[in-house]
Amino acid sequence: MENKPSVVMMGLGYIGLPTAALIASRGLKVTGVDIRQGVVDTINKGQIHIVEPDLEGLVHKVVKDKNLYASTKPVSSDVYLVAVPTPFKGDHEPDLSYVMSAIKSIIPTLKKGALVILESTSPVGTTKKMEQFIYKERPELKGHIFLAYCPERVLPGNILNELKHNDRAIGGVDEISTKKAINFYKHFVVGTLHPTNAKTAEMVKLVENASRDNQIAFANELSIICDKAEINVWDMIALANKHPRVHILNPGTGVGGHCIAVDPWFIVSEFPKESPLIKKSRETNNYKTNWVLEKIKNEALAFKVNKSKDPVIACMGLAFKPDIDDLRESPALFVTESLEKQGFKVLPVEPNLSENKDRKLTSYNDAVNQADIIVYLVAHNEFNNLEIDSKKIVLDFCGVLKK
Repeated sequence: MENKPSVVMMGLGYIGLPTAALIASRGLKVTGVDIRQGVVDTINKGQIHIVEPDLEGLVHKVVKDKNLYASTKPVSSDVYLVAVPTPFKGDHEPDLSYVMSAIKSIIPTLKKGALVILESTSPVGTTKKMEQFIYKERPELKGHIFLAYCPERVLPGNILNELKHNDRAIGGVDEISTKKAINFYKHFVVGTLHPTNAKTAEMVKLVENASRDNQIAFANELSIICDKAEINVWDMIALANKHPRVHILNPGTGVGGHCIAVDPWFIVSEFPKESPLIKKSRETNNYKTNWVLEKIKNEALAFKVNKSKDPVIACMGLAFKPDIDDLRESPALFVTESLEKQGFKVLPVEPNLSENKDRKLTSYNDAVNQADIIVYLVAHNEFNNLEIDSKKIVLDFCGVLKK
């Protein structure tokens, strides 16, 4: 293996920070860059600003060992990783402004022989656009730097383990860029590194999440059908999954996070005529969230008619999936905030978040005691086996009671 290169990580969020810390733990010098001064200051104290098991201890160690340093500006380096957000704008059009801003900021620091790797989820062809943008600003670098795309495929709550052990698809703009990128990832990834080209690697990331979205949409559609048919969807799915070649996922409040809820739109926006199924899955999962909201509202209105008072509703969980603090594209957060905006008395519950000035939270024990209607929106472990008065109304949209 070649000498340990210096690394710049652009973006210190849910993917960038764990990746930077893991790389630094292998003895590489990493400069983590984030535009948020508060995030930079927190990391340089050896602390973290997100919830992820085992991450704080690792960050504390690599900062203490002087292998990770956070800054608001990049420095000249051998390798640059870009892991910044790629949201969508308007009518589900990909917003590459964060990516291009990150690239623009590193351009003055680039030197011949540098390797630039994009990890942010991106539309097909983004790595090539990134290359063209760099060469437009620094034409003397043409043919003297290397560019590749390598998407992460990790599960929040198990990121450090999956960053290290999961296989990776790595695609360069040319064959030598692919080889350079693979040699770099060998420093900290023990999973198999699969060579391809940049366009294929970009599509792989989008397709992986579109596939998951499709599977979840099937489960969510089943939950709506079973509700109308007065069938317990959890029991039904468990029995269907006894078939040796059937594996139906569990339904939920919808789909959130910055990957599954976003990435399929990147395909739809670029290939609208060719992707009706992918688009329908997105629409089904978005519909499920609105369906959940209407079910809660109907239950609340029925309570008011029967009891002559407004019910207190405990919204159990705000994150986009169990046992994390990530609120990005969260259907549970959408449901909770929609109820609040429409004048319902809501107790927001999120055990993975501490209360702050922007969001008043209720502990799950207090919420269960105070609420008339208890709504499970996210299957956090803290919600398992709670003692709830049998007179209270419980709506379970994520299978907590099944556990």
